[in-house]
Amino acid sequence: MLSPTIQEGLKPYRIGEKLRALRLGKKLGLVELGRHTGLSPALLSKIERGKLYPPLPTLLRIALVFGVGLDHFISDERRHNPVAIVRKSERKRFPERPGAREPAYEFESLDFAALERKMSAYYATFRPISAETARPHHHPGAEFLHVLHGRLALRVREEDHVLEAGDSAYFNSSVPHSYRAVGRGACDALVVTTP
Repeated sequence: MLSPTIQEGLKPYRIGEKLRALRLGKKLGLVELGRHTGLSPALLSKIERGKLYPPLPTLLRIALVFGVGLDHFISDERRHNPVAIVRKSERKRFPERPGAREPAYEFESLDFAALERKMSAYYATFRPISAETARPHHHPGAEFLHVLHGRLALRVREEDHVLEAGDSAYFNSSVPHSYRAVGRGACDALVVTTP
């Protein structure tokens, strides 16, 4: 039996709530989770309701079933700063490739101060270059692009799309894609990628 002091100290970690959220997210019942973990449904129910706090080996057994680390259960969100501010003056501009003489675009990370990012946001400036010069690239995840100023030619696979200021595009970024400004001036856009 845990002392009231220990129980109060464990409450902010919300281990039971986190377990329940993981289980429901995978659409598992307590009996099915019990089969995967080797733990009884009654024990799992007590953990979820905060009536019992499991020892670390038991918690690790549960974590392995869901593919998460122990830190998923034993991190206190109250200690993490929920807001990460990046001031315009703090942003650094980088070319598409280090050392590129005439890069097709330059970008600035808008969220580098966030420690546990679920996405990455960039302010990008695209240069007017020829279609042949635009280098296709790809990366895992998805990409969202919103044109702030100018016109942008977005090529996904072999298909070209011209976006005007105010237009947006969402696409699977594992497919080869490239960008280039259309017209005389540069094009500015907000780009968000997911891992």
